[in-house]
Amino acid sequence: MHALVVLSHPDPESLSHAIAGRLGNGLIESGADNTFEIADLHAEGFDPRYSFGDRAAHHHTAQPPADVLAEQARIERADALVLVFPVYWWSMPALLKGWIDRVFANGWAYDDTGAKVVKKLGNLPIHLIGIGGADAGTYERHGYFAAMKTQIDHGIFDYCGAPVVTSELLLESDGQEQAANLAAAHAIGTGIFRSEIQRDDVSVA
Repeated sequence: MHALVVLSHPDPESLSHAIAGRLGNGLIESGADNTFEIADLHAEGFDPRYSFGDRAAHHHTAQPPADVLAEQARIERADALVLVFPVYWWSMPALLKGWIDRVFANGWAYDDTGAKVVKKLGNLPIHLIGIGGADAGTYERHGYFAAMKTQIDHGIFDYCGAPVVTSELLLESDGQEQAANLAAAHAIGTGIFRSEIQRDDVSVA
């Protein structure tokens, strides 16, 4: 089984990078045939700007841009998609959001016919790992947990029919001691292909 881990953080020495690595280690340890690839959007120079070409593809008047097709193919090779990102303003960084804006396109992630929306990613399990600086009490008190689930889990992935299997926030990331968050990332990795929802078990909605 193969996982695509999409990472959005500019510093290769960041906690986000360390968490992605520990998650990958857990995934490998959970099965001899398991593999993963890290898509480091900053290092790869992905352009998050929604272009005229993206708009034309949305309206089915042109083929999607080549970089979008390459990202879609990379997702299609995966049995699970994992997003690792720091929390910016109750959501994900602009680079990752732009990746979703461009890659999860009409005609590929869903079909909007005008009369109805056909969800096309019912066979793609999603695992979300957000990394936040505040503590759990702050997130709960201000409604961050619910807001992020509404924006991301429901607003993006449910719209495409992709089942969100994991939706975790690893918090207090500004502290000196991060052993607990790294251990949590490792545990998430070991469970990715032990989940009840797998590509072969989920039919397209």
